Amino acid sequence: MARNQYSYEKRRRELDKKKKKEEKRLKKLERKKGDTEDAEDEESSEDEST
Repeated sequence: MARNQYSYEKRRRELDKKKKKEEKRLKKLERKKGDTEDAEDEESSEDEST
């Protein structure tokens, strides 16, 4: 029975790592998307001033 418990805990840890990695990827993607929008806004304002 100890073997089953170990397998369950190992699987739980793997799922937690996977979830955390996915959240980190989405956060990074969102931050990158925000940076792109900021860059576009800056370019637009520069075009308007010239």
